[in-house]
Amino acid sequence: MTASGGPLRAAAHAKLNVFLRVLGRRDDGYHEIESLLLPISLADRVTVEGGDELTVSLEGSTADGVPADERNLVLRAAAALAAEAGGPARPGARITIEKHVPAAAGLGGGSADAAVALRLLNELWAIGANREDLARIGLDVGSDVPGLLLGGPAFVRGRGEVVEPVLAQSTTWVAKTFSFGVSSADAYAWWDARAATGPDPGALIAAAEAGNDTLLGSALFNDLQGPVAARHPEIASTIDAFVEAGARGAVMSGSGPTVVALCSFATAQDVADAVPGSFVVDAPPKPSAPARIDTDPSGVV
Repeated sequence: MTASGGPLRAAAHAKLNVFLRVLGRRDDGYHEIESLLLPISLADRVTVEGGDELTVSLEGSTADGVPADERNLVLRAAAALAAEAGGPARPGARITIEKHVPAAAGLGGGSADAAVALRLLNELWAIGANREDLARIGLDVGSDVPGLLLGGPAFVRGRGEVVEPVLAQSTTWVAKTFSFGVSSADAYAWWDARAATGPDPGALIAAAEAGNDTLLGSALFNDLQGPVAARHPEIASTIDAFVEAGARGAVMSGSGPTVVALCSFATAQDVADAVPGSFVVDAPPKPSAPARIDTDPSGVV
């Protein structure tokens, strides 16, 4: 992040879901969930600077097809923050997003961008909002935003608004994205048709905190995986390929379709080489890791 007074910049790290447990549909139409989010080293980059109006521009390897109008989560979050902060005289800003995280991939790219934009605009406009205030605003644009605002491993509950930090140990993963996307609305609707809830995640969280990768890899699960993979069999075949290549376990992230595989640091690149289109990420990102990893739209480094 640059010094106050000039443009403010920060990496917006994507996330993976170590598990995603769906408890049921709520009266408000959302779903009650439990999940462990880990930020990963794959990241977009968000820049904000002063401007007369709120605008968003997109560039980067995965920017194609990402809207820059009111459908953009960053613009929606920025407008909500401006409305709350400025009243009739709403502040403006020029926001630039350098995209490297694929959209509609289950990696939370748009929500990560929104979370970082809220933090940067809070500083640019000298609002002084705390993380709880920003999370409340962010929840209206994306259920992953509150968890990603934490900036580290997070156990999230409710529809994503209840966030608790988790002292997860550093892990290495191999990820494979696909050329198609899956909307969260579709994934949850497919789950509704044949609802099934996974096990209590207590042992899995304990394994993540203890650094027991063998147990962690064997316990990965995602309640949305079955319904989504039934319509996109590439997901199941990729999970099988990762395990056959030596991964400790593999699972679909979020609403999909990205598949992530837990690996040892020593074998991760070999696993990635065995499954074309895969790449290695750290979770959470190591301090020495680059702010972003360049990918083409298919996710190949």
